[in-house]
Amino acid sequence: MRYLLPLVVGATLVVGLASPAQAAGNEWSADLSGHAVTWGGSPRTGLIELGSHRLAEPANAVTAAVTGDGVVDVRGLRPDGQWTEWLQAPATLPVTTSTVQTRVVLSGGKASRVKLTASSVPAASEDVSVAAAGRSYRVYATREGLVGGTTANGHTIRSRDHFVALPSRRGLAPNNSGSYSVQVCASNGRCEWAPVWDVGPWNTKDDYWNPSSTREMWKDLPQGKPEAQAAYENNYNGGKDQYGREVANPAGIDLADGTFWDGLKLTTNSWVTVTYLWTGSGPVGTVRTSAANGTVNVRSGANSSTSQVGLAANYAQVRVTCQLTGESVTGTQGTSNVWYRIASGKHVAKAYVAGVSGATNC
Repeated sequence: MRYLLPLVVGATLVVGLASPAQAAGNEWSADLSGHAVTWGGSPRTGLIELGSHRLAEPANAVTAAVTGDGVVDVRGLRPDGQWTEWLQAPATLPVTTSTVQTRVVLSGGKASRVKLTASSVPAASEDVSVAAAGRSYRVYATREGLVGGTTANGHTIRSRDHFVALPSRRGLAPNNSGSYSVQVCASNGRCEWAPVWDVGPWNTKDDYWNPSSTREMWKDLPQGKPEAQAAYENNYNGGKDQYGREVANPAGIDLADGTFWDGLKLTTNSWVTVTYLWTGSGPVGTVRTSAANGTVNVRSGANSSTSQVGLAANYAQVRVTCQLTGESVTGTQGTSNVWYRIASGKHVAKAYVAGVSGATNC
């Protein structure tokens, strides 16, 4: 069971498009009054995700005004087709983009309308020093549990489910989406690729994988060190989280039960290595499977007779380092003898991965 703050437990996401924008271009608005919001948690929290908006002119900054309660998060579409992280408006995005998406975060009452304006402002260049695989850090993982509960993006938690929680909504993917996914590897050599569908543990504004210049809170901590770890090990912030609670473990990630037990074969809370895949670059694909357990086997080679070395969850994104020819497999994406290498000694059949382009031969 994770140590999750009441703010997040039971939060519900209402997914759908807002009413059509009233003005095209770099100034637009959306009517929220027709959307029912289901509330949960203490204090109650809701999330309304709006559709993407095509700008008349490329921009990198967005301001927002909400009629009623709530704040607005925005993200921009990168040139490679991936999204930036969510940032609370007013926000300067790390890229200049022609497409932005917004969501309204409600903490009480209700909101009826949101008005947005996009513009171009001087900004520092995006950090391109990260390896193609993405930023990677060793953090402490706890098992989430909470079967039957609702995650921060509206997903109902199933028995032996496959997803993770990170302590910042900047990397929260929509339900049934893997736009923010992680590669989690245990010391036993097993890995799982899973989408980020919840917020926690402990904090909600601790994007510790980002540099201090862009980290939302705890900017004086080293990049890659969760605030909960610093509080637990070094009495940082008096040993408390952002809500003043005594931190009982150094967790920087929560794992759904299936990820914990089946993907990584863990039996107790453990240190793991997490790669935040959206911070990387290069070919990317989305896992699609109809299997009852919601996963695809990850193999040590390009053949189903090789050892299973992990799992890839449905909707998770994977970074493809190269492709090779192996056993012919039939899956949700047809029949193919191509396999993708998604980490050293880790392979998944192309028949279960959608959207990969530009992969080179191994």
